[in-house]
Amino acid sequence: MRLYIYLFSFFFIANLKAQEGVPVYFDYLTENYYLVHPSMAGVNLVGGKLRTTIRKQWFDQVEAPNLQTLTADLRLSNRSGIGVIAFNDENGYHSQKGLYLTYAHHINFNDDIVLSKRPYPSKYDEIDQLSFGLSIGGIQNSLDQTTFDLLDFDPLISGTLETTGYFNIDVGMSYVNSKYYAHLTLKNLLFSPHDMYGDFEYDYPRDKTSYKRLIASLGYVFYTDTPWSFEPSTLFQLSELTTEKSIDLNFKSYYKLNSGRIWAGLSFRNSFEGAEYINTSNGNVEEQRLQLITPLFGIDYKDFVFSYNYSHQFGDINFGSGGFHQITIGFNFLRGSIDCDCF
Repeated sequence: MRLYIYLFSFFFIANLKAQEGVPVYFDYLTENYYLVHPSMAGVNLVGGKLRTTIRKQWFDQVEAPNLQTLTADLRLSNRSGIGVIAFNDENGYHSQKGLYLTYAHHINFNDDIVLSKRPYPSKYDEIDQLSFGLSIGGIQNSLDQTTFDLLDFDPLISGTLETTGYFNIDVGMSYVNSKYYAHLTLKNLLFSPHDMYGDFEYDYPRDKTSYKRLIASLGYVFYTDTPWSFEPSTLFQLSELTTEKSIDLNFKSYYKLNSGRIWAGLSFRNSFEGAEYINTSNGNVEEQRLQLITPLFGIDYKDFVFSYNYSHQFGDINFGSGGFHQITIGFNFLRGSIDCDCF
C-alpha cells in the first residue's frame, strides 16, 4: 500500500507543480492576480503593490513541499505597468528558483475617470480598462543527490547537486471594471526543460511535447448600501501536456472599515481527472480526484495587507495528516495622500 500512496502522491504533485514555473495555488485571492496573470501588472491606477507569500505543506512530513514568492508591480503611466516575480519552490530533493520581469499595456476606455488611489476598486469608481501583459523569466531547476546512497549502484545517480536552467514566456490579457473582471493567460510558451533524471534531453521538434498551460479567470463584485460587498469568482486551468483540467470556485465577502476592510472567503478546487490506485482492502482499481477546500481570511489596513488560508485535501489517500498553510503579507506603495471616500 505504501508504494501506491507514493505513486499517487507523486502524480498529484507532478501535475500541480510540474516544475513549470510558479505553481498556481490560492495567492491570487489575496489581491494578487498579477502572480497568475501578467496583464495585471500595474493594474492599479496609482501606485503599486508588494506581496510576499509563504506556503508550507504537511508539517508532519520531512522535506515537504514549500513555496515562497515575492511580487511587486507598479503603474508607471496612464498606459504602462511593470512588475517582477521571484520565487523558490522546493519538493523533497527537487527545487526550482525563478525570476520574471513583466510589462503590461493598459487601455482606459473612460478618459474622464478620476484616478483612484485605493489599492482595490469600490462602487464609486468608473474603471473601464483592457490590459495586455508579457512576462519573460529565467528558471533554474535543481536535483540534490548529495545524500543518495552511492553504494546502491544506479548509473543515473551522480551523487552531486545537478542544475539546469531555461527561459520562459507568459502572455495574457485582462478586462477590468469596477464590478467585474476577466483574465486569460497562456503560460510556458518557451518552456523547454533539460532532463536531469536520465540521459534524455527534451527536443520539441522531435518530441512534439508542449508544456503550455491555459488559465482563465472570471469574477463579479456585488456592492450593497451597507459596508458589505460580495465577490464570487472562478479560475480554470488546462495543461496541454497532461490534458489535466481543474476549476476553482471562490466566494469572498468584504466588510468596509474606516481605514481599510476585513474579508473572508472559501475556495473549492476540483480536478476533472483522477489518479487510479489499488484498494488493498478489496483489490479493486479505484480513482481519486484532487479536491481541495480552502477557507481564507485577511485584512487591509491603510497600506498594509495580511491574509491566511488553509487547504484541506479530500479523499481516502493522503500523503500526510496535515494540510496546506499559506500566509501572505503585503504593502501598497506610492499611492500618495487620500482625501476621498477611499475605503
